[in-house]
Amino acid sequence: MAEREVAHFRNDIRNIAIIAHVDHGKTTLVDQMLRQSGTFRANEALTDRVMDSNDLEREKGITIMAKNTSVHWGGLKLNIVDTPGHADFGGEVERILKMVDGVILLVDAAEGCLPQTKFVLKKSLGLHLKPIVVINKIDRKDARPEEVLDEVFELFMSLGATYDQLEFPIVYAVGKFGLAKYKLADEAVDLAPLFQTIIKEVPPPPGEMDAPFQMLVANVDWSDYLGRLAVGRIFRGKVSAGDWVSRIKHDGTVVKAKITKLYTFEGLKRTETNEAGAGEIVQLAGMEDIHIGETLADPEHPDPLPIINVDEPTISMNFIVNDSPFAGREGKFVTSRNLRERLMRELRKNISIRVEDVSPDTFKVAARGELQLAILIETMRREGFEFAVSKPEVIMQVVDGDNMEPIEQVVIDVPEEYVGSVIEALGIRKGQMVNMATLNGQAHLDYHVPSRGMIGFRGEFLTMTRGTGILNQLFYDYESYKGAIAGRTRGALISLEDGDTTPYAMENLQERSVFFVPPQTKVYKGMIVGENAREDDMVVNVTRKKHLTNMRASGSDGATQLDTPRMMSLEQQIEWLDDDELLEVTPESTRFRKKILDSTERHRAQKKKEAMV
Repeated sequence: MAEREVAHFRNDIRNIAIIAHVDHGKTTLVDQMLRQSGTFRANEALTDRVMDSNDLEREKGITIMAKNTSVHWGGLKLNIVDTPGHADFGGEVERILKMVDGVILLVDAAEGCLPQTKFVLKKSLGLHLKPIVVINKIDRKDARPEEVLDEVFELFMSLGATYDQLEFPIVYAVGKFGLAKYKLADEAVDLAPLFQTIIKEVPPPPGEMDAPFQMLVANVDWSDYLGRLAVGRIFRGKVSAGDWVSRIKHDGTVVKAKITKLYTFEGLKRTETNEAGAGEIVQLAGMEDIHIGETLADPEHPDPLPIINVDEPTISMNFIVNDSPFAGREGKFVTSRNLRERLMRELRKNISIRVEDVSPDTFKVAARGELQLAILIETMRREGFEFAVSKPEVIMQVVDGDNMEPIEQVVIDVPEEYVGSVIEALGIRKGQMVNMATLNGQAHLDYHVPSRGMIGFRGEFLTMTRGTGILNQLFYDYESYKGAIAGRTRGALISLEDGDTTPYAMENLQERSVFFVPPQTKVYKGMIVGENAREDDMVVNVTRKKHLTNMRASGSDGATQLDTPRMMSLEQQIEWLDDDELLEVTPESTRFRKKILDSTERHRAQKKKEAMV
């Protein structure tokens, strides 16, 4: 605090991040803040969730990448960062918090504090950021704002908040309609109470304009005209377009770079400017290979800032060059060079993943969770890449000779009638119950479960609770290996031949299986076409045709009745994979397949594996 007392401050700026659990209304609230601050013209057409700028974010309804915007209120500029709420994208939250002086902790008035709420709050309290608590969605029928406020206070206490942090201001809001108020009994008209609270409670950033320039790169952006753009907050001094700066890399080496363009954020747009000073969040062009976490400083005083550290990945998948019989038919980028370049490009802008070369055609990608990997896979396929991925595996650690595995904190809300099934399923997956409470027919379960036990569980959970259960998980800690966990309980239907699937062949098989493909689908030998009712794999001929005889035509003797094939999302497909299987991913389709396509070779490899155990 002593440093802040002697520093000069930028009283015209406030830097704040909005943090919350997924789907608690961050992006919707930012929409209303932009509208009510006059950032947009009255007649300007706007889409909902304007901060969710890419297709995947709009489709999934979640924020994936942290983004900057700004609004003007009461003569001050408020730089606002919208952050992801899903635990898999925690790396985005961690680095963005380095740019701000305060946080708005948004909590759903019905759902209360969920795992990611704890995660993001812990990070912000550790950085001594000023919190403002906003209880959102108080218009919900099941809203319980007073109880949720008690939960928030207990969460602050459990995370070791200081006395200053415990004196957090409270605002009640309906973000969807742009309403906020200080007390529940007050009349809400607009978001003025929230804006006023930000201006009053968030400290202005230090603004030592005469000190040597220093800035931390917290994000990178891309422009088709300017290349890579470094995004970060200026901690001290000034910078102008055309200045030479020292770029301090992660290994401590220093290189000179020239700032060719300088931008600040105005609304959702970047605005070119000639000069910016301490406390401002800016974009700088001119450094083609700049990386997140590097420091830009005055050439005469190249002082590095602390490197941004994020929690280590807990799960990995192999990205493999596609070698199936259909390889190269649908993708634009299919070679190992294409695949490696794309993964290296992702590594430069996403500090929470790791990429390792396993072989010339195989790359191990480690991340924080299945969803983060699924987003990367989906993004790459939309860009025209074709490749295959393996089953997710947890990353083990060895501590003092003991095998340690990642453990997830799992929070479940489910109707009481399904509690027995959920407890039994988590018991099989080596889950340990920490707490259980019931209220009004709803059960709240807290569990610690090995990360490998959670792979594939979400789909099973939704099925057993008929879609009524809510499941949230967050990395908890590393603990001693919990022992073997049973894998998938049903085997695969594997195509025996190349060709097109036929209704005639599928009709005879559907009594004891579920198909993943419809009739008239091209398949190849070793491709998985469905799920067997039993735990063993079954090789089947799904291309068999009804031939002409002197008794009947080769056409139909009656209408063939086929069940609708099971359609799975990419996340569900990743969860379904087994150790000896791959998911073939192309811009047009996804296909399950065995790693070894020939059934004889596959059987021989299995015998060899069993003999070695």
